[in-house]
This record gives sequence, structure tokens and C-alpha cells, in this order.
Amino acid sequence: MRSLLLLLAVATALALGPTAAAHHSFGATYEISKEITLEGKLVQVVYRNPHSFVHIEAPDDKGVKQRWAIEWGGTAQLANQGVKRQTLNIGDEVVVTARPSRAPGEFRVLMVSLVRPADGFSWGRRAGEVVE
Repeated sequence: MRSLLLLLAVATALALGPTAAAHHSFGATYEISKEITLEGKLVQVVYRNPHSFVHIEAPDDKGVKQRWAIEWGGTAQLANQGVKRQTLNIGDEVVVTARPSRAPGEFRVLMVSLVRPADGFSWGRRAGEVVE
């Protein structure tokens, strides 16, 4: 019986180990010391765990319109800060401040703040509103 429990514990650790280690370091993925500003139209909202994403169409540094993937917080974190699945809508014009990807040519960034000028909605400007 004891060996069966040990075998089960080892199997569980092996099964869950890669999942726990899969969470990436923001510093390894994004240029934490840099910020860029993107202004564009919201084209997709992916409200999920462990991190939500918003996708916008906005120009790159050469002025060419690109689809940007913006990594945000998980659903529980965002909900605790008043952000629900229906908070943002496709077509919303937004201004995003973000940390750029370390991978050249990748249109993926880490959210620092988001503002919707049409109604003044904002995230990332109050204490505790950071991506975790």
C-alpha cells in the first residue's frame, strides 16, 4: 500500500511539474525597461486564465498597420479590478502603453495601461493594476 501511494505521488508530481514550470518570466519574454504606446481599434478580447489577451490593429514603428497581441492579467485578477468580459468591445478605440517583446518583429506586448478615450475607461493607472 505504501509503495502504491509513493508511486501515485511521483506520478502526480511528474504530471503537474511541467504545468507549474510552464509559466513564463515576463522579463524573459518582454523588454521590461522599455515602453511603447499603441493606438488602435480592438479586434479581439480573449478573457481567460492564466492571462487574458486583447488584440488591436495599430501601426508599428514604420507606420504599417499590424495586429498586436497584448498580454493582460487573468480573469480573477481583472474581475477583482472591475474588468469583466463585457468591459471592452470589438471596435473600441484604445490607447495602450506596453512593454515590447524581446523577439524582433513579434507584435506581442505586455500591458502596462489601457485607456478608452470615448468614455474615459482606464486600467493600469490605479494602485494594484499591474499584470501578475
